Amino acid sequence: MQTVTTIGLDIAKSVFQVHGVDAQGKVIVRRQLKRRYVLAFFQKLPPCLIGIEACASSHYWSRELQALGHTVRLMPPAYVKPYVKRQKNDCADAEAICEAVTRASMRFVATKTVEQQSCLMIHRTRHLLIRQQTAVINAIRAHFAEFGIVAPVGRTGVEELLKVASDGNDKRLPDVARVCIAALGAQLQMLKARILEFDRLIMAWHRSNQVSKRLDELPGVGPALATALVGSIADPKAFRSGRDFSAWIGLVPKQHSSGGREKLGGISKQGDRYLRSLFVAGALAVIRYAKKRGSKHRPWLAALLARKPTKVAAIALANKIARMAWAMMAKGERYKQPVALAAAW
Repeated sequence: MQTVTTIGLDIAKSVFQVHGVDAQGKVIVRRQLKRRYVLAFFQKLPPCLIGIEACASSHYWSRELQALGHTVRLMPPAYVKPYVKRQKNDCADAEAICEAVTRASMRFVATKTVEQQSCLMIHRTRHLLIRQQTAVINAIRAHFAEFGIVAPVGRTGVEELLKVASDGNDKRLPDVARVCIAALGAQLQMLKARILEFDRLIMAWHRSNQVSKRLDELPGVGPALATALVGSIADPKAFRSGRDFSAWIGLVPKQHSSGGREKLGGISKQGDRYLRSLFVAGALAVIRYAKKRGSKHRPWLAALLARKPTKVAAIALANKIARMAWAMMAKGERYKQPVALAAAW
């Protein structure tokens, strides 16, 4: 049998599809594999190039296959889709992956380490708990509103509603409804305690990582964003420039250009929504501080705020922060204050 040089591997939960070709592109192997046979199959093959879509469990399989001596390339599924011929099935997907991985213009995803995935798991779990907390708060407010009881927006408003539920003398709330609200209140307290635990985990991970501590020196970047960046970016040098990095996050204008005429709209909102939200939140924090203390030492930001709304300026500042963060990660540098700002201190 001729030597397999390139393989497209379509991963799944139980059944994997393999499509392998030789150096001339001739199909050598096309078969399904049960999960328990995957590593044994690739252990028998000579080192080759393996393409996998960057999806659930792809980083695990990339690490395992690289340990066997193979070269593994992860690709965004959206970039593989144009290579699928006609109907979509596992066999066609594996063939498309095999073809896409050999393209010179293909963009690849760096394989994350176990530590990076563990850090991201902390963030994802905390984010899920925050969404659940919001859902419980909305449920409490909605149930009270059915009985004509409303409270001001904010944390204190929810606390006022829970006090009403705990007051047995308040007859506005039926006893059955009071039991339901008590259960939701207990759930809310538990979620708050869990979120606080994950905040401490993020801070502990931040203090143990040198890159994260360096990023924390950048205005607009705190421990949450710094750790999320270290966990999400396996190889900063995979991006050619800070502009490519900010475009990957989705902080650049969406283009509708044609015929030599440039037409730019709002930001593309592509990439990681969680990272983008953290960058925008950090930019808004810098703007609030600048408005409070005066932005004369940040002339670029002052000029931007003078001609643009605050939220538009926050997006532009988030773009700038992202590009500086990329430079610090890719070049291993520390944050350098602008000359005007450094002189002010």
